[in-house]
Amino acid sequence: MKKFVFTLGTTAILSAGFVGAASASTSGTYEVQKGDTLWKIAQNHNVSVDELKDANNLTSTLIYPNQTLNLSSIKEIVHTVKRGDTLWSIGQHYGVTVEEIKEWNGLTSDLVFPGEQFKIKTAQAAQSQTASAPVAKAAPQAQQSQTAQAQQEQAAQEQTQKEQAAQQQQQAAQQQASGKSMTVEATAYTANCAGCSGTTATGVNLKSNPNQRVIAVDPSVIPLGSKVYVEGYGQAVAADTGGAIKGNRIDVFVSSDNAAQDWGRRSVKITVID
Repeated sequence: MKKFVFTLGTTAILSAGFVGAASASTSGTYEVQKGDTLWKIAQNHNVSVDELKDANNLTSTLIYPNQTLNLSSIKEIVHTVKRGDTLWSIGQHYGVTVEEIKEWNGLTSDLVFPGEQFKIKTAQAAQSQTASAPVAKAAPQAQQSQTAQAQQEQAAQEQTQKEQAAQQQQQAAQQQASGKSMTVEATAYTANCAGCSGTTATGVNLKSNPNQRVIAVDPSVIPLGSKVYVEGYGQAVAADTGGAIKGNRIDVFVSSDNAAQDWGRRSVKITVID
């Protein structure tokens, strides 16, 4: 299909480092009620269980009625995406997960572009607070027993979810590691240019599927239909070709002209998974 390729010089590429413009996302304290769990409290205050644990120096998810939890030290960081950033690298820098970043910012894909700003939540103890753990008020033995059982069940469920997520990440890493890797020159294109049909060489209608992850390739280098992991773009399908796409070159499909301009022309590492 015909495509309009956008390129940018290095002076036009937006880049920024990790910034620390923090603002409090919650404030004050919360007194634990009967039937509460850390997960429930985290959901109600739009934070994570790990943030609550860090903010209160907790070593487990066990809490008791009438216990006072600190919410004032949970901070919100604004991160500006720089060239070469991925959601995974941003998460590693701040000690959070890709799924948490996507949830905090309403993202539906892993694709990021230079200049975008994302909210990152992190628990940092306020300077005026001491490092000592909060003191829980005594709870009746029966209430403690019921709460302990509920927390144990919740902790077991969270552990299972973490193990499943770790297993999925490991399988994905093994898939990528087993494929053929190479460095290519990557540009970006859209389906909205003058004269573009919007349909790829393999029949994918990009106008009807603007969120499709597709790349144009030289079939003699990367066979059409291959699954390819592209650094900074994610997993895509080699479903298109182009007159200028020869040798170690690819074209990544994006949904808008602005996104194509932001991508520019860059050297990236790719892995042909299958």
